[in-house]
Amino acid sequence: MKKQKKLGGGYFRKLRYPIILIFVVGASFLMLPNSQKETILKDEVQENMLAIYLEDEQINYIPDRESGYTLDLTKSSCNNGVTISFDYNTWSVKTNYSNYTNPDNTRVKCSLYFTDKYIEPILNGTDPVLEEPLIPVTIEDDGTVKKVDLASEWYDYETKKWANAVILEDESKNYASGEAIPEENIESYFVWIPKYRYQLWDLGLYDSLTAIDTNKVHEIPVIFGNYNTSDSVSGECTTPMESGATGNCQVGDYMTHPAFLSIPSTGFWVGKFETGYKGATSTSEARQNVNDANKVIIKPNVYSWRDIQVANAFYTSYNYQRELDSHMMKNTEWGAVAYLQHSIYGTATNIRINNNSDYVTGYQANNEPTCGSTGTNEECNRYCNDNTCNTAYPNSNLASTTGNIAGIFDMSGSAWEYTMAVMVDQNNQPMSGTNSLSNSGFNGSCGLGGTLTTGYEWPENKYYDLYIYGTNTYRYQNRILGDATGEMGPFQLPEARQLMSWYNNEAWFVRESGPFFARGAVEIGYSSGTSAGQFAFTFATGNLYEGVNDGSFRIILTPTT
Repeated sequence: MKKQKKLGGGYFRKLRYPIILIFVVGASFLMLPNSQKETILKDEVQENMLAIYLEDEQINYIPDRESGYTLDLTKSSCNNGVTISFDYNTWSVKTNYSNYTNPDNTRVKCSLYFTDKYIEPILNGTDPVLEEPLIPVTIEDDGTVKKVDLASEWYDYETKKWANAVILEDESKNYASGEAIPEENIESYFVWIPKYRYQLWDLGLYDSLTAIDTNKVHEIPVIFGNYNTSDSVSGECTTPMESGATGNCQVGDYMTHPAFLSIPSTGFWVGKFETGYKGATSTSEARQNVNDANKVIIKPNVYSWRDIQVANAFYTSYNYQRELDSHMMKNTEWGAVAYLQHSIYGTATNIRINNNSDYVTGYQANNEPTCGSTGTNEECNRYCNDNTCNTAYPNSNLASTTGNIAGIFDMSGSAWEYTMAVMVDQNNQPMSGTNSLSNSGFNGSCGLGGTLTTGYEWPENKYYDLYIYGTNTYRYQNRILGDATGEMGPFQLPEARQLMSWYNNEAWFVRESGPFFARGAVEIGYSSGTSAGQFAFTFATGNLYEGVNDGSFRIILTPTT
């Protein structure tokens, strides 16, 4: 149901009790007669148990259904562990007491905030969080970027129109709502991933190879909502965030995706493209192993930043927008994007590879690859060196997670992307790499000998995913549920050097000789063919050089207010 437009002649009617409160105890609804509902609401207002705000100004009535206002679930809340939701169809508030606590013997008090800003009901309070310098925008089919009026319908996940925002090169420039923002003044594009829970279909407990079960490639059910699943509710399970953990989860349960738990938020902004190197005029100029947030550019048709150690990629990301809690994308965050793409809110099919041999962002191959990294280009239709068999953004929607320009690009092909995800050593400490020459730049033990002590210290552990120690690449059971690795099994080895999962994407788990995850493609990413894809993963040392391709990275923003 879309946000209703304001009616002429007034924004709302001051009805005394135009809204119904429905109380939820555990998983059951307590439906009260109308007379009791009115009495409860009246008593709550008089006893200061219910505070109502309209655009942050306190009022003593609730705007009715025709007012054009909506309940802002990112601000509305109750105390004592009581949570709140809103049903737009019945125009009713629901309070859930399943996590109710009252250590101080205080009364439950709720605050309802109504707003004129556009809110999509299906998101259940996980609408985009905007803080400076993010500017909300719409992007037209020809790539034109326009600043939005926040009261307008500028995103619509139900029709695969994901929310977009940009950061400007010159933040002193002001643009009116509906005004086009010139491309030359855009530094970076971001796309909002709302918080959700998804239905488990496989626990990913594989430790060997077998035939692929193609029936497991399916549309993933997801439900948006700003809450965490709990084993106190039937059909839901507590999210296990540790490598190899399953908790009380069973196939068929719904589980809050772990990407939204380690950094509490109603969602996160993800770089719309692979991170580029600002000012690079060739693919070689974009190969820089430096920590320099001033060189970040996240745009279409720029050279992907490659040849960089994980530590430099992380601290470049970390320092990019500290006020927005910027950081390098984790494996679970990659998984959250991939699962949303494979739901009814994305294309739910294989996305087209970026086969641009210069590692330019935003491209798509004109035709599907017909085989993996083996064989010649003529046999496999993987790439073309003169780039005559691909299409540049903004005409590359087949490479988007949504099948349109509102989605995320470069999730298949281009460069493979390091994620901030690492295996521990035998002492349960994050590994740095394999030796003094092949390492991430973080201090730690090296799997094939020695310890790095002259690098960066590891950041706070919420910024990386940690995986159980292992010596072979078949230990898929060490996955973290939600990271789009083990759950994509079973796996097989049908041809030389290729472990395969969904859509024949390559699937090599981290091990002692390669403790870091890389996603999206393997080896020479743009020519990986069917081996590339958003469900592709492989192991790497964390070093700046991993063959010809050289890893890139992606940036996440997590504003929490």
